[in-house]
Formats: sequence, C-alpha cells, structure tokens
Amino acid sequence: MITEIFGGITLYLTNFYKQRVTNGGGHNLSVSGKIKIGIAEDNLEFCQVLRDYLESYPDLTVTAVANDGLEALEIIRTSLLDLLILDMIMPKLDGIAVLERVKKMNNKPKIIILSAFGHEEITRKAVELGADYFIVKPFDLQILVQRIREVCGVQPQSEYNYVSPLARQEAQTEREVTEILQKLKIPPHFKGYTYLRKAILLCVKEPALINEVTKKLYPRIAEEYNSTPNRVERSMRFAIETAWSKGEIEYLHELMGPIVDEKKGKPTNVSFIAKISDKIRLNHKLRG
Repeated sequence: MITEIFGGITLYLTNFYKQRVTNGGGHNLSVSGKIKIGIAEDNLEFCQVLRDYLESYPDLTVTAVANDGLEALEIIRTSLLDLLILDMIMPKLDGIAVLERVKKMNNKPKIIILSAFGHEEITRKAVELGADYFIVKPFDLQILVQRIREVCGVQPQSEYNYVSPLARQEAQTEREVTEILQKLKIPPHFKGYTYLRKAILLCVKEPALINEVTKKLYPRIAEEYNSTPNRVERSMRFAIETAWSKGEIEYLHELMGPIVDEKKGKPTNVSFIAKISDKIRLNHKLRG
C-alpha cells in the first residue's frame, strides 16, 4: 500500500491500482465521455456540495445519490456507474458492509472511500475488499476530482469543446467559491460551509440580496435546505469563526483586506459574503 499526503489529506492507494493506471487501464466510460459518478453519503448538505462541485466539471456527471448503505447497493445495481464515492459511516449498512456485498457483484464500479477516521486497519480492510482509494475528511475537492480521473484512467477534457459560455462561467464561479472556502480551512461537511457557499453564489448573481440578508437571503437558503433562517445564520457564523481560527492569516489579509484585525474581531456574515462575492464579480469583469 502506498500512502501519499496532499495538503492534509491522507490517500491510500494499492500497488495493483497504480500499476493499472500506469498501463492505461480504466473503466469503459459512457458514449458521452463523461465519468458517471454515484455518491453514497448520509450528510445531505455535504452530499449536495459534492454533487454541485463535481458537476461543475464538464467531464464528470453525478447520476445517482444514496443516503444509506442499502441505497448505495441499489444505485450500484441500477445506475451503471463508473465510480462510487462511498462514505464509511452510514445508516443501515456501513462502508465495509457495502464493500463486502459489492465484491460479489459482476459489474462493479471503481470505489473511493470517504472517512472521518484514518485507522490503518480499516483502510487495509477497505482496500482488500476492492476500494481503489481511501480519503480522510476534511479533504480538498480539487484533489478528489484529480483522483477520480486517475482511478478511472482518463484525462480531463477541454471544457471549451462543448460547454456554452454561460454554463462555463457558472461552473467556473462555483469552483472559485468552493476553492476560496477550502483555502479558508472551512470543512466541506459543515452546514455553514454549504450555506455560505450558496449565499455567495446567490449574491454573485443577484448583488442586491446582500442588502436584504435577513428578509430574503437567509430565508431562501433555509427553504432550500429545510432549515430555518436563524440556524442558517448561526451555522454561517460558526464556519466563519472556524476560518479565523484555522485559516492562514496571509490569505485572510489577501482576501478580506482591512477587516482582518484582531482588535476589530471577525467580520460579520454580511461582510464576509459581500467581500467574496464582490471579489468574484471583479474577477469576471477582468477576464472580460
């Protein structure tokens, strides 16, 4: 087994798999050339973040989602997946139990395991049962995309070949927001991460929303994620506090400017969302 460290992520890869990638091995993709991905994850907000981010790449598509182990087995049987992203801890059947049953199937997808724990014994067991990669949370979504392509033995396709300019800009915006939040060290499985990401994307499209955060922005996000405006606000606040306690001060200064000041304290939710959405809109204007 080979262990590689990428920015705080622990990735476990079998020698057998690495040899297959080197030799050009891989799964036969659909006619569209897209990698068909299934997600098995019981955290609904994190599941949506994953889905949105992966689908911002033109060569990836999420064709099925499961929120427990039994549903994971069902989408494997019915969805003709190229790859399954499988959370280790799930209701009804955990990741190991799913792997044990998948191992007996004839037409099984590649599998990347996600886990909040990096115990070597669990990792070894998962790899023995057929997992192709084992990734410990929290992780960098860009690295996940790269490993998905490697596991499936394909190279990224140029998004300019078949994506409209509007769709390309929307996908680029989603990636920018995700990458900024990850650089700020906000874990993707936090509810506040999901809410902040959605708020920034909405304010990039509709700048006037930043002036009606309480009346319009929080209620819209709460409705979409079956929450309440107060919970949305509190979760965002906790995520921002996490960024200020874990993030790199140089990047915080670069991103947020003079509002990063220990005496002044952390920025409000509104300041945080406004600063990032303004930065992204400015980037779009500079790119023309």
